[in-house]
Amino acid sequence: MHRGTDNSHLLNFYNKIVAIASYIAYITISCNNILLKETSNLSERWKHTDKHETESHGQYISAIYRHMQVLISAELEPYRIGSGQYIFLMAIASQQPITQKALSEKLLIDKTTTAKAVAKLESEGYVRREVDSSDNRYQQLYLTESGHEVAPKVQEVLDRVKSKTKQGIADDEYDLFVSQLKIVLRNLSRQEER
Repeated sequence: MHRGTDNSHLLNFYNKIVAIASYIAYITISCNNILLKETSNLSERWKHTDKHETESHGQYISAIYRHMQVLISAELEPYRIGSGQYIFLMAIASQQPITQKALSEKLLIDKTTTAKAVAKLESEGYVRREVDSSDNRYQQLYLTESGHEVAPKVQEVLDRVKSKTKQGIADDEYDLFVSQLKIVLRNLSRQEER
């Protein structure tokens, strides 16, 4: 009799866990649908810009960034890589080993944000740390086997999104656009240094 009672408690517990997991999945899907709808609404809003309003390249850069993050996040969700981590994964893949400090400098991202992203990638099993043999104070970052497997999939996602952003723009125009954005970034970086 005692065993039957234990099993019913376990079954009840299991059913509650399944219900909670289903609810979380429902909320996740609902949130993604809301984000995609909001992204669509943003697109419509940017199409109808009043020529008399003062336009700023910053508003377009911000809107482009948000659109891209929504698309990338949705495609990377099965790999448990957030929109805040994929650039770190790909940077490590392109230059390993690399220290966390060098990674921050390469991506022009502060050390705290880098530390959080690397910790998340490490907890997901995509990145590992090893003590630098030439200087024990530093740790080198490497991709794990799982990291090596997922990096090409992430690159495919990024290529698809980039291809979408380039529609209707010639390659030389796109290259010019990117080079001009780099100039804007350099200008702002110089101002921060003063």
